[in-house]
Amino acid sequence: MRFALAAAALLLAVAASGAAAQSVGSVITESMYNAMLPNRDNSLCSGKGFFTYNAFITAANSFPAFGTSGGADLMKRELAAFFGQTSHETTGGTRGAADQFQWGYCFKEEISKATSPPYYGRGPIQLTGQSNYQLAGNALGVDLVSNPDLVSTDAVISFKTALWFWMTPQSPKPSSHDVILGNWTPTAADNAAGRVPGYGVITNIINGGLECGIGPDPRVEDRIGYYKRYCDMLGVGYGDNLDCNNQQRFG
Repeated sequence: MRFALAAAALLLAVAASGAAAQSVGSVITESMYNAMLPNRDNSLCSGKGFFTYNAFITAANSFPAFGTSGGADLMKRELAAFFGQTSHETTGGTRGAADQFQWGYCFKEEISKATSPPYYGRGPIQLTGQSNYQLAGNALGVDLVSNPDLVSTDAVISFKTALWFWMTPQSPKPSSHDVILGNWTPTAADNAAGRVPGYGVITNIINGGLECGIGPDPRVEDRIGYYKRYCDMLGVGYGDNLDCNNQQRFG
């Protein structure tokens, strides 16, 4: 009996250590990161040398639930979804080109800088607007209102703002994290607006005001193309409801 109890305890300890080993870095290794983003340091990209693997891992470690929740497949799907959305936001790819979905993390800030200056889009998620800079800065303990350029000059802060946006619900929007893990239950208003669980509602969270509810849109397709590529690389299924073509925007 004692032997059986000891053996059971050992098995539990091994299982616990195995679970602990399932970190973001165990899925997105440096070689995988380089394969996913082969052109991020291309000379044509303003983000050349900025989006380093170490900066990503350092930032991810500040959000311990990111990419580590829900079992192996959901972990991979969340990472594919995060990189799918952020790759579109920073893409240098040409629509219709054979390598369209190999140009994520090319640009680190909005090219035209015409949106909400000086709080135009910066970083992997293209954080935009004074309110988002204020909220992100408060959460991270950094004054991004006085110094928004930190999001395009400090790579760790840049990734942290993207992860903050990903992990944080902003009512009536759920967090992208909860959506991709299947932890979001649509309200009656969501159902009436066609907002259903899946990758498509994450696009709605990020940029639904411009891209959703207008039928097929090449920007939405670009987001999906990146996502599918990363899912394939990580060996995980796509899930359902990938677009937001028939979804009304939140709010």
